[in-house]
Amino acid sequence: MVSFRFPFSFSQPSLPKPPRATSSYRFPVSVIAATVTVGAAAAGAAIAASRDHRHPILEWVISSQRSSLLPWGSITLAESSSESVVEPKTGFSFPATIGDSRRLLGVGLRKKSLLGLKNIDIYAFGVYADCDDVKKLVGQKYANLPASELRGNKAFMDDLMEADIKMTVRLQIVYSKLTIRSVRNAFQESVGNRLKKFGGLDNDDLLQSFTSLFKDEYKIPTSSTIDLTQNPGHVLGVAIEGNHVGSVKSKLLCRSILDLYIGEEPFDKNAREDFLDNVASLASDK
Repeated sequence: MVSFRFPFSFSQPSLPKPPRATSSYRFPVSVIAATVTVGAAAAGAAIAASRDHRHPILEWVISSQRSSLLPWGSITLAESSSESVVEPKTGFSFPATIGDSRRLLGVGLRKKSLLGLKNIDIYAFGVYADCDDVKKLVGQKYANLPASELRGNKAFMDDLMEADIKMTVRLQIVYSKLTIRSVRNAFQESVGNRLKKFGGLDNDDLLQSFTSLFKDEYKIPTSSTIDLTQNPGHVLGVAIEGNHVGSVKSKLLCRSILDLYIGEEPFDKNAREDFLDNVASLASDK
């Protein structure tokens, strides 16, 4: 999966001033819906070529396609819900903003190995963070650090993961045979491991309170959405297809969920890198 560096800005006068357009701003896109038509074929060629980096000719093709894209890559994403960002491998799109001021800062793909033979694409995901909350955190402790240092600052990352910031991880189901029971079992394992990592062994009740929200009666066909939202007070809310199904108040649980997507060992490393780059760029516009 390849991330193109598109300099862009958000045109949202009612919201905090968005990230400045710079040539280093990195966003994981293959297509920006509707607003970008010029160069779509070149973007598709670059994405296809990125599937295999082993051959030097392919590397050259990727490099040349990136260079040809940059001159027209100044993209403005309006507040309109029609604006979206596409996860390149699956083609699933995510709105650039949700809620009042949560911005999409990274997209990725959750894969699962099948009997050790091949990887299956389970779901695409987008990670959102509240712009105001991020800037408040930066202003309180990291106002004197440039964006370049924020990107690799472990203390900042730990504070970001534990801060009372409104964040949402939106999942879009890719695998057509996925059931809600499979989702529940997967979270039982992955979230359970994170709870042990951050809080020790005695968290079975907390894990059960979370996984029990994914009831067998819920159907999740392809393209269904599951939102995991950290609300103020470290309340984790769960919504399936836009319908709220329950919440659990736990700072430990919120940290464990976020760690799956933007922690040191995330499901998609490229998505984490894009998230960090975009948070740093957002924070630098303080």
